[in-house]
Amino acid sequence: MDDAVIQLLVLAAIALFLIVRLKNVLGTRTGFEKPPAVDTAPSRRAPVRRDFEVIEGGPDRDITDHVEDGSDSAKALAAMKLAEPGFGVTDFVSGARQAYEMILMAYENGDLAAVQPFLGEEVYEAFLGVISEREDKGLRVHANFVGVRETKLTEATFDRDTREAEITIRFIGELTSVVKDSEGRIVEGDPNEIKKQRDVWTFARVMGSDDPNWKLIATGE
Repeated sequence: MDDAVIQLLVLAAIALFLIVRLKNVLGTRTGFEKPPAVDTAPSRRAPVRRDFEVIEGGPDRDITDHVEDGSDSAKALAAMKLAEPGFGVTDFVSGARQAYEMILMAYENGDLAAVQPFLGEEVYEAFLGVISEREDKGLRVHANFVGVRETKLTEATFDRDTREAEITIRFIGELTSVVKDSEGRIVEGDPNEIKKQRDVWTFARVMGSDDPNWKLIATGE
């Protein structure tokens, strides 16, 4: 037997040995193997949560941001919104804050002309009386508004028969104020001292009326 034949037989034996080893390691597939096991136990995955926010019929945040839900004031504000769908409590409070500065400074500076449409008759007469008394004494107030530290809706009422609404707001404002005599001398106050002023004002309006202005009908501390 020549060398070529011997080499061929050796290579064939090696190939056969490798095939047997691969079968032992990897196994063979005949088409009759058992299917892979399937886990038939109930799924232990956590149930899918579906959280839906309920909007219709829930609390009106435009109201509950300012007064307690279910309170008499909340019911009154809700009735105002029914009587006048365009009315918003948050918008009103923001407008009242601006009106506070405007009316307060008009009163302090002794000129009510610009704010008269926003004043009830009794409040206007009371403010005008104080201003006239100052002028009779030769006194004048010099005031500068610094800002509003607090604006809080404290009470609301609504008369369903007359549709008259009243809303009371507590303000805490900051301002500098001095009173000077006819010679320009300071008789009261300090121009460099910022003082806090607490006011409780009640505004009123007939809901649904053509007049959009709320009027200041009462003041207190």
